[in-house]
Amino acid sequence: MAENRKPRELEDRIQAERPKQWQQAELLPEPDKVPGYAYRWIRVSNLNTADPRNLSSKLREGWEPVALEEQPKFKLLADPGSRYKDNIEVGGLLLCKCPEEFMDQRNAFYAKQTQAQTDAVDNSLMRQSDPRMPLFRENKSSTSFGKGM
Repeated sequence: MAENRKPRELEDRIQAERPKQWQQAELLPEPDKVPGYAYRWIRVSNLNTADPRNLSSKLREGWEPVALEEQPKFKLLADPGSRYKDNIEVGGLLLCKCPEEFMDQRNAFYAKQTQAQTDAVDNSLMRQSDPRMPLFRENKSSTSFGKGM
């Protein structure tokens, strides 16, 4: 029986492969996520002009640059003329990470601030509203069923 079988090297496996399709390259590649961290590209320069103010504010918020060793797939993509040699900079953007707890606290802060501003606008509008000409009209509709024939 063994004489009737072809060696595996001679088998044709082309049919098992999926057809390859062209895809547009991403402008910023997605990093491999580490559980517990959020990732973000932070601007460090704009039109070849350094933006230390933006980077400084992001570092104070809790963002920290990602080391090149943490994301080895970026070795070829990293900018060779970057000021951040041990980090990942692509096109004036620096890959940074932050603990998800900080992001949850930040999101809660901005949600609370947005709600306070929305409430202030609503209260101001309601103060100016007159029952004879309301700014907001409550549409009430009712459904009734026929009384039979």
